[in-house]
Amino acid sequence: MMFRIHQVNIYNFDLNLLRVLDALLRERNVSRAAERLSLSQPAVSNALGRLRELLDDPLLVRVGRAMQPTPRALALEAPIRHALQQIEHSLIAGEAFDPARSHQRFRIAVTDYVELICMPALMRRLAERAPSIQLAIQHLTPNLPTDALDNGEVDLVLGRFLDVPSRFHVRHWASETLQVAVRRDHPLLSGRLTLDAFLRLRHLWVHGGQTRGMVDQWLEGQGLEREVVYTTPNYLQAAHIVASSDLAAVLPTQLARHFARLLPLELFDLPFDLGPFGLDIVSVAQRQNDAALQWLIEQIDGVAPA
Repeated sequence: MMFRIHQVNIYNFDLNLLRVLDALLRERNVSRAAERLSLSQPAVSNALGRLRELLDDPLLVRVGRAMQPTPRALALEAPIRHALQQIEHSLIAGEAFDPARSHQRFRIAVTDYVELICMPALMRRLAERAPSIQLAIQHLTPNLPTDALDNGEVDLVLGRFLDVPSRFHVRHWASETLQVAVRRDHPLLSGRLTLDAFLRLRHLWVHGGQTRGMVDQWLEGQGLEREVVYTTPNYLQAAHIVASSDLAAVLPTQLARHFARLLPLELFDLPFDLGPFGLDIVSVAQRQNDAALQWLIEQIDGVAPA
């Protein structure tokens, strides 16, 4: 059996078509790809037709209402995206960055807790130093979003991570501890919180997508267990629920203190020592020469809680 090998002459290849292919593979939709690229839908359709001819492959085929990439397109997706990012980062690294004049838009992944303790102070700082810079915040799950960082879908991530691959740069941002929050005049608590009293409480747990948190891991190691009757992924709602019920919640200290100033909450130290945990800024190591991103990281570092 004879196989025909289709060769592409890179010198005659319009490299702008790679941006179109990248957008189509991200969106799987011609209209959304056109919007991402700020092009008309006919222009993107024409570019797709040229790509199909040049690469001798349909690349994306319609299945129902969606467009599905062919095996050839899937094989090209990661190398093309990586190449485009390398070009973009190289060009940016060679430019002078003026924060006062910049209109760049940065995409940052954080939890609701980190957003609350970091972003108000950061936005005040940016209003003074870089008023036209924009931030787009994305929700962060417990796992480091490696694909989103690699693909350039987020510029940096701020949170707590146990294992970070070596291709990423990690910068320590802040150290945090945990405290127990209950409503004022809680019927089961007065004075110091003991371990026995802690175990008698009915608990709200902010799981954040985890199956086991720091507290429950420690308790399990001691052969103990607390009663968790309410779970939520949201730190901000947790404080309000605790303030109006007899539930207790273990919260990061900065967040607990913030809400204790706003809500009728009383805070206690944990009756066992878990030690501090770190919050880190994670970015792609290859972007260490990206002046704009490094400037933003410096600003975030400058608003770290004491």
